Amino acid sequence: MAVHFFHTSDWHLGQFFYNHSRQYEHEQFLMWLLEQIKQKQPNALLIAGDIFDVINPASAAQKQLYQFLADAHAFAPHMQTLMIAGNHDSGYRIEQVEPLLQKYNARTVGVVRWKEDKTLDLDRLLLPIYDRAQQIVAWCLCLPFLRSAEITGFNDHTSNSQNAIAYLHQQLISEAKARKTDDQALILMSHAHMQGGETSDSERPIIIGNEEALSTTLFDEVIDYVALGHLHKPQKVGQAHMRYSGSPIPLSFSEINYKHQVLDVQLDPLQSEDTRFSYTALPVPRSIELHRIKGELNEVFEQLKALPEGEISHIDQREYIDIEYCTDTPPRPNLRQQFEDLLPKARYRLVKISRYYKNNPAENTTLKVQLEPPTPEKLFEKIWQHKGYVHDDAVFKDFQSLVHEAQRSLEDKNTI
Repeated sequence: MAVHFFHTSDWHLGQFFYNHSRQYEHEQFLMWLLEQIKQKQPNALLIAGDIFDVINPASAAQKQLYQFLADAHAFAPHMQTLMIAGNHDSGYRIEQVEPLLQKYNARTVGVVRWKEDKTLDLDRLLLPIYDRAQQIVAWCLCLPFLRSAEITGFNDHTSNSQNAIAYLHQQLISEAKARKTDDQALILMSHAHMQGGETSDSERPIIIGNEEALSTTLFDEVIDYVALGHLHKPQKVGQAHMRYSGSPIPLSFSEINYKHQVLDVQLDPLQSEDTRFSYTALPVPRSIELHRIKGELNEVFEQLKALPEGEISHIDQREYIDIEYCTDTPPRPNLRQQFEDLLPKARYRLVKISRYYKNNPAENTTLKVQLEPPTPEKLFEKIWQHKGYVHDDAVFKDFQSLVHEAQRSLEDKNTI
């Protein structure tokens, strides 16, 4: 039996981009996605983590998600929406609304749970996908972002993170093999950084057991499709059926040239290996443009003058500007104002200014005019360098592990 589903991830609802809300951009994306669902009527929608941008999303971001689920259910009542938590999400928080989700034929897996006998609760991780006749056409193996505290120390197989991850995959895939029939597909949905994946500067590093990236050898050959989340660039890792859908909107200026998309996937396990898997990339229209302007000051001035004109009344719908200018001299007084004066009126938001030196690469430190708060990692690195220490990858990874444990502690408090 064939199964038809959409694969998407990394929505980051509630994100603020240099202190500017992305709500309008997310609204446009969700409206477009609803139209795709209405037209194509898939069996399932898979959202592979980082649904929200922070573990305590604003009410407006939560409302966006729940309104979308209600509208999607109205357009395609038979369609199931399956979601997993990413490293930006609180797994406990998104599981708290299960009664609401069931109303809209949606399920979520936020955390890995264990039974009293220290075995995995596989029923929560292995979800069936039905067709219109309510026949099971596929099984989805749902693996949210794996935090060390949630997967280690339960039995002899979980003494450390690497062993626990291997054990979890082995147990889940083994159970899926036992349940499936020959005409049912197996889909594994995971939020993780896989080896060979290309990153941008907007993904938060994932450190599990001192390993940042996981091996694709975790995925048994019986898996028909691997729906990945975390990396924002659409890409395959290893084989064609192991794919990141990427984010639906650019989450940093480094993602300007990404071809943001939702993957429309068809699987038929009864077909030959060459034909059982096919997909179409559905390009997501970009509702707000990002512009990166780089060069010497005179070149930057000319590029600013050449930008398209035409006022955009609502500030949250105006286009973003990132300026990186080259100079061998200190910056001019009121340079930012000069940039602002050259921009066409009421169309752009200048959110970032950087300077680099033309003839002295050693002094190419970036001076940024931005409102985005620094991350703990950036603050730590700045203090570390200020103290006179050289960069040490091991120390930096240890600090990142501490940050993740602190985030986990905050999530626990928020669920009480």
